[in-house]
Amino acid sequence: MIAALQVSLDGFTQGPHGEKDWADSWASALELIPDVDTFVLGGRMFPDYGEYWKAIQANPERVPPFQDRIPSQSEVAYARLAASTPHIVVSTTLESVSWPTAKIIRDVVELRTLKRQPGKNIYVVGGATLVASLLNEGLIDELRLIVHPVVLGKGQALFGGVNQRLSLDLVRAKSTDSGRVIATYRT
Repeated sequence: MIAALQVSLDGFTQGPHGEKDWADSWASALELIPDVDTFVLGGRMFPDYGEYWKAIQANPERVPPFQDRIPSQSEVAYARLAASTPHIVVSTTLESVSWPTAKIIRDVVELRTLKRQPGKNIYVVGGATLVASLLNEGLIDELRLIVHPVVLGKGQALFGGVNQRLSLDLVRAKSTDSGRVIATYRT
């Protein structure tokens, strides 16, 4: 299981009021994940995620929800991949999901069985609460972080729900022309 997330320099995945406008493309995390055959995300993240990517898939020439521009080519490619890839939504509150390839599971422990099955990488899309839960259960193998050169000050902390000390091994780090750092850590 590989979690690839966008994070501010001070460790937040969103601002204090849920702001995500500091990340210019949510599709860029997929570029860090080769050979994906399953996506996993949390129930709080899923409704907006589903609405956003379904809108791009349905009409890539229009401005999707939560954005003020036409989708990039990488976002259109992500939408197409997401539309055909199974999604596991971890939620104790959602009753149903409208995404055609999505199913709900109630407990992160159920992901142990999924992880043992043959296949490609499992991409943990997020959010931060789910990633913390999966880290607490020892289910994440790698963290791939796109660290943006922005300080939010407050918000949803990426590791706010981690209940144990974790030592991570840096596998690689790369800076980009935009000032971001892409860091890969093995758990």
